[in-house]
Amino acid sequence: MSEAVHPWVNEYRQRLSSGKLPVHSSRHSIEFATLYQLWHSQLCSRLLDLQSRLLQTKGQSFYTIGSAGHEGNGAVAAALRVTDPAFLHYRSGAFFIERSKQLPGSTPLYDMLLSFCASSEDPISGGRHKVLGSLALNIPPQTSTIASQLPKAVGAAFAIDLSKRLGIVGQWPVDAIALCSFGDASANHSTAQGAINSACWAAYQQVPLPVLFLCEDNGLGISTPTPSGWIEQDLADRPALKYFAADSRDLAQVYAVAKRAADYVRSKRKPAVLHLSTVRLFGHAGADAEAAYRSKAQIDAELELDPLLSSTAALLASGDISTEQLLIQLDRLVAQIARVATIASGRPKLISAAQVMASIAPARQALPVPPLPAAEARQQLFAFDQHNSGKKQHLAKLLNWALHDVLAQYTNTVVFGEDVGKKGGVYGVTQHLVHAFGSNRVINTLLDEQSILGLAIGLAQQGFIAIPEIQFLAYVHNAEDQIRGEAATLPFFSNGQYHNAMVIRIAGLAYQRGFGGHFHNDNSFAVFRDIPGVILLCPSNGHDAALLLRQAVQLAHQQKRLVIFLEPIALYMTRDLTATGDGLWLCDYPAADTPLPELGEPAVFGDGEQLAIISYGNGYYLSRQAEQALNASGIRLRVLDLRTLVPLHIDLIIKALAGCTKVLIVDECRRRGSLSEELFTALHESKPGYFHLSRLCAQDSFIPLGAAAYTVLPSAQQIIDQALQLLGATTMEVVQ
Repeated sequence: MSEAVHPWVNEYRQRLSSGKLPVHSSRHSIEFATLYQLWHSQLCSRLLDLQSRLLQTKGQSFYTIGSAGHEGNGAVAAALRVTDPAFLHYRSGAFFIERSKQLPGSTPLYDMLLSFCASSEDPISGGRHKVLGSLALNIPPQTSTIASQLPKAVGAAFAIDLSKRLGIVGQWPVDAIALCSFGDASANHSTAQGAINSACWAAYQQVPLPVLFLCEDNGLGISTPTPSGWIEQDLADRPALKYFAADSRDLAQVYAVAKRAADYVRSKRKPAVLHLSTVRLFGHAGADAEAAYRSKAQIDAELELDPLLSSTAALLASGDISTEQLLIQLDRLVAQIARVATIASGRPKLISAAQVMASIAPARQALPVPPLPAAEARQQLFAFDQHNSGKKQHLAKLLNWALHDVLAQYTNTVVFGEDVGKKGGVYGVTQHLVHAFGSNRVINTLLDEQSILGLAIGLAQQGFIAIPEIQFLAYVHNAEDQIRGEAATLPFFSNGQYHNAMVIRIAGLAYQRGFGGHFHNDNSFAVFRDIPGVILLCPSNGHDAALLLRQAVQLAHQQKRLVIFLEPIALYMTRDLTATGDGLWLCDYPAADTPLPELGEPAVFGDGEQLAIISYGNGYYLSRQAEQALNASGIRLRVLDLRTLVPLHIDLIIKALAGCTKVLIVDECRRRGSLSEELFTALHESKPGYFHLSRLCAQDSFIPLGAAAYTVLPSAQQIIDQALQLLGATTMEVVQ
């Protein structure tokens, strides 16, 4: 052996040669060919882990968290089908290798080593992360998952059976089941608890939910021990959740129990959990020094529980293979993996920002837009509201009509969230949708935003256009990782092969009368502004709301984009602009074939050149009030409604400002971290010294109850005063 090898290899060779192996005993039978194949997958996974550590010492490999001790999950892979989507724990090397054997032509050793070495030729992430994933193997890539993959696995399981009910051909066949693996420490995470609860909640009501949770219990969360018996106590008695258990040192048992569990989930379309006892060898990751928190006796005792030793003993006990034959296979694999590692470590890397960022929002061949429903069909669709037909309406009503239109046009759209069904949402935006499209396309969910967004991801990966509703902007904060860490990152970490096409509707922003706190009057959406690849749209009126919603769904359909649609609550029912009964904030419903605006193109009111006001949402509404007052005094303004808040298309904004050099930015969000900071900077950087810029923002405060709320938010009078300062004029009062 000319190449350096990890000490474990020599220790394993010595134990194999000396026969110093565990006594084999199993109550389960397994064919020799299957046992040998599983052992081979286990050994490949172990040798890859060790090779990664050797490569790291040379600076050629990165992030050496490995699968050592968890290789029994390869038997779970053998019990499943290659068409079953698998959302994997990071210690799933053996699972990945075993599943690869179900697809002829797969090259898992080379593929995984390319990933370890961050090569741009890595077939899943293109060198962006060490991930286990493959489109062909139906393994969406996960990064350092701490339970965040569970909600979308539950969503995928729901989506599989939903596609059957709706007759839609999805990414996965209708008899597939979803597999989701995670560690014992992750089982305690609120995300895991919420996902398991949502699966049980659905199954308890006889909703098909074919998901198999695989808890790989090694008794440690890095250095924190999991209490003995805790996982069984936590998972064994959940409503509507079938519990199975196996010891990963007994491959025959794992394979038999995993087959029973998979058959149960597949035939019953109900969730189950497989509690797999494992060990964790060589520490949590390459940089983890176990000796700092575990005794040498504990570490040595766990090495004796190595599942590969037990698998080897089982092979030899079969009498169908000899020690010498296993040693030959060991040496061949060691040499093969070393050769492949040498090749993989020399393959190209990402060398530019453009290469790295190419998969954030990759350009895709646009799918054709489905035809609009026939006129007669639309007339029937809107018969429920025919008394309002042809009349100007407020924002909430026109959003409701737009949702009717997009659900009719795009038959793979699904609206869901808390109270969106018969109640029609808190503000009536989803009224009558369930009557028009049924409970398979307008779905009431449980109260858990993580589960709602996880469902969106699962639906999107099955081929639906998900339209989840989050009742209030602040409610998304306890679930934002499902957007930031899961939905938005999937194209990036899969080199554009996977996507999460969805439109997340969120009611939010401030100025809602009678409410306080940051839950129902939340004027901060900064969380969305630093997530690469996300599009954030925000209408201020019903006409634009309908057009922007159509645009959002079209972007999700054609370009597989993740769009956040922020709806200003305070403007939902607003009718008047400056005087009671003026009806100036009511709009006509745009015809179904109305051309959509260019993404990022602001709406422009007025053609004055003395001053331009740039705003969005409630700020635009207030700016229009200020414009009326200033116009009455002979001041000619131009008011821009951004509409697209992320990303800012600064070239289109500057085009809309043509002739205006004095610019007031009105931002209803807080001064610190608000959109106005980005816009102010972008305008200055684009045309240094050209614009005379000023901004008006909310105070850096939470919003109190009642009239006190308006002390920390911009007002029409403040807009007037700041506009006059920019113009060098005197103050005046708002015309009411």
